[in-house]
Amino acid sequence: MTLTNWAGNITFEPAAFHRPTGVEAVQVIVAGSTRLRTLGSAHSFSPVACTPGDLISVADLPPRIEVAADRQWVTVAAGLRYGAVASSLHAQGLALHNLGSLPHISIGGAVSTGTHGSGDTLGCLATAVTGLDVVTADGSLLHLDETDARFPGAVVSLGCLGVVTALTLRVQPTYDVEQRVHEGLALATLLTHLDEVFAAGTSVSVFTTWAPRDGDVRGQVWVKRRLDAGFRAVESGWLGTTPAAGPVHPLPGVAAEACTTQLGVPGPWHERLPHFRLDHTPSAGDELQTEYLVPREHAVDALREVAAMAPRIAPVLQVSELRTVAADDLWLSPAQGRDCLAVHFTWVHDTVAVAPVVGEVEARLTPLGARPHWGKVFSTPSDAVAEL
Repeated sequence: MTLTNWAGNITFEPAAFHRPTGVEAVQVIVAGSTRLRTLGSAHSFSPVACTPGDLISVADLPPRIEVAADRQWVTVAAGLRYGAVASSLHAQGLALHNLGSLPHISIGGAVSTGTHGSGDTLGCLATAVTGLDVVTADGSLLHLDETDARFPGAVVSLGCLGVVTALTLRVQPTYDVEQRVHEGLALATLLTHLDEVFAAGTSVSVFTTWAPRDGDVRGQVWVKRRLDAGFRAVESGWLGTTPAAGPVHPLPGVAAEACTTQLGVPGPWHERLPHFRLDHTPSAGDELQTEYLVPREHAVDALREVAAMAPRIAPVLQVSELRTVAADDLWLSPAQGRDCLAVHFTWVHDTVAVAPVVGEVEARLTPLGARPHWGKVFSTPSDAVAEL
């Protein structure tokens, strides 16, 4: 049996691929296997879920979305995608603290790999988790919550501890967000005003190709502003930028139909925090992705290092995204113990051409404490990863 991930750069060749329809069936499969990994929505670009043994998906488990009586928590099936859960929560007047760029990814997979959105005060998606159900190696069903000392080591676990079948997430009353894109931010300005840029909204992303234009590297700033949080709207001409005249896509020259609504039109949180709409495919998957989370105090140095590589990066890069992630206490989270700047690269789909450039990026960023995103392409040696 041969399966591929979303981008097609990872091939899965398990002995068997299981899609159980109930938790009891998961327990039987796990207990009967000697080696097993869990596959989420296959949006990872690394072989984090690969195995020559049994591969299991929990996507066919009952689509459980149970809001607690006090409306502080929701328990969801791990195989559900964020878009489906977000729509259900919003219909019930509830929301999550943040979302990633894509609403298409599974909750179990995103949490297990430390996937994140953006926001100076917002932790990765896993920080919303307050409990989880895990089928352990002997087929037992274990429930862990925040009262258990093992909990911080079990949330971002890369699927190593067992098969997560359900998660309990902290929720809050629903809220509206507006999204505006500001174009032409100069790299020199970003380096000088980094904190101001990322404090401009609830969730802020900077997109750039690192290619010089008009004498400087320039980029787009996507500012997502929660309307009940006291953020002031960014004024025209802010930091030398110009408001986008119409909807834009992060990739230069690509039409914006797949993107969430911009131009300051208010809308519910789950239709503004992601960059891409649930009812559209964000791209054909013809790309590779790499991301490193750098301690916030080294953010400017990290950006200077990347900018110095621009001639090497540009030929194999589609676009780069910069986001911020608040510190957490989850043992294997790339943001564990420190606020971070996440430096993301969307490469062309050419492993041979991209690999040496990734190695050079790592050589520059690893001394600054950069941790790789578990679900992306990276080549940092395992002993260096352990140190980080």
